[in-house]
Order: sequence, then structure tokens, then C-alpha cells
Amino acid sequence: MRTLESNGLAALISATRRLPPLMTAVVYPCDGVAIAAAVEAAAEGVLEPILIGPRAEIARAAAEAGCDISGFAQIDAIDPYAAAKAAIEEVEGGNVRAVMKGSLHTDELLGPIVQETALHTMRRMSHCYVLDLPDRDELLILTDTAVNIAPTLEEKVDIVRNAIDLARAIGIPEPRVAVLSSVEFVNPQIQSTIDAAALAKMADRGQITGALVDGPLALDDAIVPEAARLKHIVSPVAGRANVLVVPDLDAGNMLAKEFEFIAHGEAAGIVLGARIPIILTSRAETVRTRVASCALAALYLERHRVSREARGQG
Repeated sequence: MRTLESNGLAALISATRRLPPLMTAVVYPCDGVAIAAAVEAAAEGVLEPILIGPRAEIARAAAEAGCDISGFAQIDAIDPYAAAKAAIEEVEGGNVRAVMKGSLHTDELLGPIVQETALHTMRRMSHCYVLDLPDRDELLILTDTAVNIAPTLEEKVDIVRNAIDLARAIGIPEPRVAVLSSVEFVNPQIQSTIDAAALAKMADRGQITGALVDGPLALDDAIVPEAARLKHIVSPVAGRANVLVVPDLDAGNMLAKEFEFIAHGEAAGIVLGARIPIILTSRAETVRTRVASCALAALYLERHRVSREARGQG
């Protein structure tokens, strides 16, 4: 039987077919790709969208994309800020279980969400890309590439925990987390090596659970078995990582684009740590990766539901 992590983004979408459509606020879907992604995700049964934004612009985008949106609920909002605020109201009213970025800028969507304390949890929000790379048999999670600019050690703990939760939601029972730096040994002059070593030790002591965590590791040490062997790195993670934790947003954003545009990978994206998952991709992403991002949200929420039931919390 093929598993989610070994069958690419298509398997994520297929796995949601056993789930009811996810009620989702699609914020400012005012270009062809954004509206087509919502329509395709609905056609796949992944989500049931509520389109939020200026009705005339949404109608124009749908017409240009050749999409029929007559069956979807809509909320009129004059601009991206108003659309984001309307989405927050839908979340607070219990009408939607996820929020999806349309054609607005990331900060236009996340800014109002960050300011709304009612949407906060005990976790810091962080972004994960789930990458489907041509030369890999399993999916690769990369974090954080879009939210935390220069995370502290405390913030990296939440970034790692969010990534572990997502990995387990997509069928990786024991994620192998590599905390990246430029070198594979602790150097007091390179803060990221100190943070990586601390995170690895926290996992050893049970402060971070549900995964194997090691670092610092350079990128080649993390994903190339031969590199780890030649450098004599003895680790259950080195050479076999399926979660990569980057030192900062600059490194993560550049690495994500290299995986996509040089290595020809596909990337589904999601923000975790808020009350609801936020489906967040680059405005340059394809319809397919946006639909896969919707699937991530659905699978994450399903795992959360099952975990709550197992703990007797309903």
C-alpha cells in the first residue's frame, strides 16, 4: 500500500475524500489562479468555500478563469483588509474551520489574524511547506519560511512542534527532524548551531516529543546519506530527514524557492499555531499546489479531532 508521504501531493488530496468538505473562508480571491484553486478544491471535495472580497472583482476573476462560482456563498468586502477582517468574523462565529489566502499579500492576511488575540493559542504561529521533490520518495517538510523572521530558541520550539504535528497528520508516524545550520558542529559564534543543539537535547529529555530531532546539521548532512557517512555523523536523522527546520526566514524562503524553481519541486503551504489552519501559498503557486494546501488543512484538523477524542475531550 502506498502511503501519503511516499506518493506526493496527489495522495494528500486523495486522503481527504474520506472527510467532509472543510468550510473555508477564501480571502480576496481576485485573480484566476486563486479562484480556480477554490473551485477545484471544492470539486475535489476538499473544501466548501466562502468567497470573501469585492464581488465585482471576484466575478471578473471567475469569468477570466472560466469558473462557475454561482453555487458558492460570498461575502462582499471592499479591500484585502476588510476581507481579512470578515474572515476572522467567520472564524469567531464558528462558520468556517480554515482560512485560505487568495490574491492578497501575506502580511495583509496574517496581520489582522496576529492582532486578533481570540485566534491565538499557546503555540506561536509558523509556516510549513510540504515539498514533493522529483528525486525523493517521500514528502519533505520545510519550516519556517514565511512567518517568523528571526525566531528565538523559544519560538523555534513551537516551530518544531507545529512541524511534527503536521508530519504526523500526513502519515509520517515518527518524523525525523533536522535542525539546520551552515555546519554540523556547535560553534559559539554561530547562534543557529547553539539553538539546534538545544532543540536536539530538549527532544532527548522529552521536552519535544513525537519525533527524532537532531542538529546542528548542514543541509547535505540532513538529506544526503553519503554526506552524513563521509562526515562520520552517527544519527538516526542525518541523511534521512523528512523535516527541515531553518535558522531564519531568509534561509527558509530562499531554500523553498530553490527546491521549487531549481529542483522542480511542488510545494503546498500552511500556517499552524492559530485556532484554525491558514492555507498559505505564494501568489505564484499553481492551482494543484493550492488544492494540496487545502488538503493539508483538512488532514491536520482531522488528526486534531482524532487526538482530542482519544484524550476524551470530544
